[in-house]
Amino acid sequence: MRVRAIDLDGSLALQPAIVAAARRDGGWIDAADLGSRLRLWTDAATMRDFGQRLHDAPAGGMPGAAVTFLGSGDFHHLTVPLMAAAAQPFTLIHFDNHPDWVRFAPRWHCGSWVNRALELPHVARVVTIGPCSEDLAWPQLKGANLAALSAGRLELYPWQHAPSRILGAFGDGPGHRVAGGRIQWRCVGDDWNAFVDELAARIPTEAIWITIDKDVLRPQDATTNWDQGAMPLSALTRAVETLAGHRRVLGVDVCGEYAPPRHRNLRKRFEAWTDQPRDAEPREVAVNARTNDVLLALLTAVPS
Repeated sequence: MRVRAIDLDGSLALQPAIVAAARRDGGWIDAADLGSRLRLWTDAATMRDFGQRLHDAPAGGMPGAAVTFLGSGDFHHLTVPLMAAAAQPFTLIHFDNHPDWVRFAPRWHCGSWVNRALELPHVARVVTIGPCSEDLAWPQLKGANLAALSAGRLELYPWQHAPSRILGAFGDGPGHRVAGGRIQWRCVGDDWNAFVDELAARIPTEAIWITIDKDVLRPQDATTNWDQGAMPLSALTRAVETLAGHRRVLGVDVCGEYAPPRHRNLRKRFEAWTDQPRDAEPREVAVNARTNDVLLALLTAVPS
């Protein structure tokens, strides 16, 4: 699998292994001038500018499977245009500490992009794995797309989380049961290997796309701009290896670097101040480079 790195916030330029791999494959894209407009959320015009930047890059659309590094998790909505050109139906495998399913956020937002993914005609299902965040506490009040969960278009498996209080009736699914005004989640932290093997066997499509926000990882394995989950890196790599062994991987994208929040837009500055940890200054950003080295070695070995 080839490597592409989109330099939006400067975080990837500090990691020699990613820079070298992307430049070797003709996949280094300078988009720092778009970074502040794309970060957290953006408008349709800026998304078109981003799409044009991808098209104009030396490697063009990066034909064949590629792993794309995006920088901060504030750019997770850029997963959608990366997937848009996929040539066959696929299941989106989404590793994240947050479900990113908010319906009342701006259309192109790092917390709402899963809804845009569900609109793509070739996305058969989205499987979100790993959340521990408080987004699952009273999810309806936080804009959760429970309709997609009830319809089976979306599956969600927390690493660990208490049952979620809800109002009204919703259908059960592989990752949850509804009873007594609560969603009882299938938390996978305690039976990870069995869960991964089961998921790999029942994915409904021949192909998958994998998207990873490193805030799904425990703090020992990543330093990010967001509150983090509890998944060990070894669990993530086990899942990726198993899934790639059972299905064709059309592409992978990785976000969740740490980048100082330097928002010029006052609304974005306020959103970062209210939603992101106040003590976000990283203890050791180098942990991200070590984790990315592991991911690079694993993902570049996946057939393209």
